Amino acid sequence: MKRRTFLKGSAIAGATTLVAAPAIAQSTPEIKWRLTSSFPKSLDTIFGTAQTFAKYVAEASDNKFQIQTFAAGEIVPGLQALDAVSTATVEMAQTPLYFYIGKEPALTYATGAPFGMNHRHQHSWWTFGGGAELVNEALTPFKTHAILCGNSGTQMGGWFRKEIKTVDDLKGLKFRIAGMGGHVLARLGIVPQQIAGGDVYSALEKGSLDAAEFVGPYDDEKLGFHKVAKYYYFPGWWEGGAMLHMIVNQEKWAALPKQYQAILNQAGAAAGSWMIEKYDSVNPAALKRLIAGGAELRAFPQPVMEACYQATQDHLNEIAAKSALFKKTKESHDAYMKEVLSYTQIAENYYDNFLLGKMRKG
Repeated sequence: MKRRTFLKGSAIAGATTLVAAPAIAQSTPEIKWRLTSSFPKSLDTIFGTAQTFAKYVAEASDNKFQIQTFAAGEIVPGLQALDAVSTATVEMAQTPLYFYIGKEPALTYATGAPFGMNHRHQHSWWTFGGGAELVNEALTPFKTHAILCGNSGTQMGGWFRKEIKTVDDLKGLKFRIAGMGGHVLARLGIVPQQIAGGDVYSALEKGSLDAAEFVGPYDDEKLGFHKVAKYYYFPGWWEGGAMLHMIVNQEKWAALPKQYQAILNQAGAAAGSWMIEKYDSVNPAALKRLIAGGAELRAFPQPVMEACYQATQDHLNEIAAKSALFKKTKESHDAYMKEVLSYTQIAENYYDNFLLGKMRKG
């Protein structure tokens, strides 16, 4: 009797082992992915965000989910990151989705629209205002899925060889600018050029560009733009803040265990926070160094800003009249921006301006 009881117990224990072990193993399989970035390794904040993301994923999965990061050009050029993920050349990529507005204009709002929301408001729209759903709807034809992973914050307006005093000074300028801002500026006479970050310096040096914008003081200093263009303008109105994403091949995403999908989402949030915090830490000192080195800081004149704002409204409304998805995304973005700005104006702007005034006096 005892023997039969022991065997029965052993059978149950064995069955438990046989059932439970594979279930656990299947929930945490060993996976190795490749990630291509749209940025060079020299940009240790943006490319560093991809590396930080991969590190967090490995740590959260006990090194069972490993992602190898590649800089722009190591697998595919920086502007071909979306195509590489869509065709499963790589499993995922780090890229600004407004690089691909020629394929789908609604992707403007995935990164940042001209005269759009700042980084904090963008992230709120992404999470609570329907932004994630709208962007992933836009990515459906490309068989990809987007995970929010970082933001540059409000950017500078770029480096110019000559001063911009009037709207007429924009005419004929060959300007490296990404996203919808280039399309808007084309209406005012600029000749927009979309060039990957690592290639901009040589184009400026050779004179094939008259001006270039990238991100902000820290990255611009690393790329050396101040050596070949003197005037440093602000603000980068063509994007209130540039959201960055990790885009994943949709089939690969769907095949992941839910646990790994959650790890990717959380790693994106954590690495994204690291990116914003890093930029807030390094940009102020970099701007001081640039000015000390001879860069001349300029604000875009108010008439230029007004002309750019009107050109933006005309351009975006024209696209909305032709594209239902763009119209739906624009309306969602604009309604959310109006709501959050009304609160920010009351709660924060007065406080920030008061503090800045006191600090300048004292």
